[in-house]
Amino acid sequence: MRRINLLLLIPALALLCTQFACGGTSGGSSKMGPPPPTVSVTVTPSPANVRLGTPQKFGATVTGTSNSSVTWEVNNIANGSASIGTIDASGNYTPPATLPNPNTVTITAVSAADSSVTGTSSVTLLNPVPALLSVMPTSFSTGAFAITLTGSSFVSGVQVSFAGSALTTNFVSATQLTATGNAPSAGTFAVSVTNPNPGSSASGSLNVQVTGNQPPPSACSGFTPGVQGSLNGFVPFPANNLWNQNISNAPVDPNSAALINFIGPSTPVHPDFGSGEYNGSNIGIPYVVVAAGQNFVNVDFTAYGDESDPGPMPIPANAPVEGDPNPGNGDRHALILDSANCWLYELYQAVPNGDGTWSAGSTAVWDLQNYNQRPLTWTSADAAGLPIFPGLARYDEVASGAINHALRFTLQNSRAAYVLPATHWAATSSNANAAPMGMRLRLKSTFDISSYSPTNQVILKALQQYGLIMADNGSSMYITGDNDSRWINDDLHNLGNVTAADFDVILMNPIYTQANVPTGPPPVINNFTASSQNVTAGTQVTLNWDSPTASYFIVTPQVGAVRGTSVVVAPAQSTTYTLIATNQFGRTTATVNITVQ
Repeated sequence: MRRINLLLLIPALALLCTQFACGGTSGGSSKMGPPPPTVSVTVTPSPANVRLGTPQKFGATVTGTSNSSVTWEVNNIANGSASIGTIDASGNYTPPATLPNPNTVTITAVSAADSSVTGTSSVTLLNPVPALLSVMPTSFSTGAFAITLTGSSFVSGVQVSFAGSALTTNFVSATQLTATGNAPSAGTFAVSVTNPNPGSSASGSLNVQVTGNQPPPSACSGFTPGVQGSLNGFVPFPANNLWNQNISNAPVDPNSAALINFIGPSTPVHPDFGSGEYNGSNIGIPYVVVAAGQNFVNVDFTAYGDESDPGPMPIPANAPVEGDPNPGNGDRHALILDSANCWLYELYQAVPNGDGTWSAGSTAVWDLQNYNQRPLTWTSADAAGLPIFPGLARYDEVASGAINHALRFTLQNSRAAYVLPATHWAATSSNANAAPMGMRLRLKSTFDISSYSPTNQVILKALQQYGLIMADNGSSMYITGDNDSRWINDDLHNLGNVTAADFDVILMNPIYTQANVPTGPPPVINNFTASSQNVTAGTQVTLNWDSPTASYFIVTPQVGAVRGTSVVVAPAQSTTYTLIATNQFGRTTATVNITVQ
């Protein structure tokens, strides 16, 4: 055999030990480093309750890695789905439109560093909190009644309550309900809406008035008759009406900045009212208060008669018209307050005929005590379907130290949509950031009003507490008021230092368009009768009717707007009386003949 020289192998073995760390007393250390950290993900909040219609932000905390990114799942579906809710890359979860079965889902955050590592949150989905915006009619007689409720976030199984008692409730849609019940006594009663479990919750309440068999007494008897007569502290419509709601703490609309930007942030406020004349016409919109004994006259329609309340109306022959003494082809509004019966009559394109009667493009009647609901999508004397008078800046209110209602204003452009209390649109723009009719602005609470005059401070304080309601197309940021010799025009012009940028748009929900305007049946007139149908001239006759779903009534001829379920007439000749019953969905008529011998 060939001998191997061991001395020659020693250097080679040394080299191998150097490369492969052979053991030995003088070799390198054989200890291992610390184990790598464990990746974990924690989701917050966990668990969580989420109401439909209310997004929820989830967060994920990742430890054990410098990569803190995660992806999100709902019930193991990346980003979720419409039926169980969706979640975006930032963890913003939007619940589904309706409750799934079961009403629980799991939100999962998946580590981008290690997809096998997740964190979860168990979510219980609850029904939304309902919002009640209107109840119609707001006044009805004792006995059986039917009401229509408008709002948002209603769900199947919703319950309407009247004075704390459950009514028979019909779910029409997420924005509309109908209910029936029986009112045993007269008085003012609260109506509310409660969504069912899971997460049962109730809306705020609105008041309705049960009048018995007689209409309520006039609350307008303290008005001062005459042009620009003082209301002596009376504020039209109930305290919970949208015109009179203090919105100083209302949430801001998420699209507020874009809406203001579309108006033009530097657009100044302009008081479209004052004393005296401008270019030969009075500044502002005048009104007149009439007392008992004012003759009721007929109105001939020149434009929108099919969407108007017919006469007769207590219009003086010399009633002031917007733009007097040279109203020309302007809007020519005429506003008449009947202090004896507490009704407001408003005319657009009003023209006296010279024989005591009037012509008008359109007319609308408003119950100053109850705010009667006129049909949705019908115009009024205003493009928004609103009353004009309650939104005026009136000198008698400013002199008293407070304006306790929203003010009316105009914008150059509007889109085909409205938010309550508006009920009609007159679109001039298709831009999504153009205002819907009824859009409400609020002067920012941080706006310093201390440097303004006492008069202007009253107006600015009202804009911070009650805001502006978009009522018509016109010059942008023009605020409407009355014509009164006591206004100081130079002082009012200082309001021009306030611009659109000083306002927020308050939350608009729901916004109604042609796609979601509530629909329903017009009122049903169950009967319309006379206590006697054959009488001698001047004999008193009681007309009676039953129409529980009407918002208000007009009887022609001679009578005009009435409350309750009866009225007394004394025909001088044979007459056919017509009862016109109106609600938010339309109008129904019935007639009865009285023969005078």
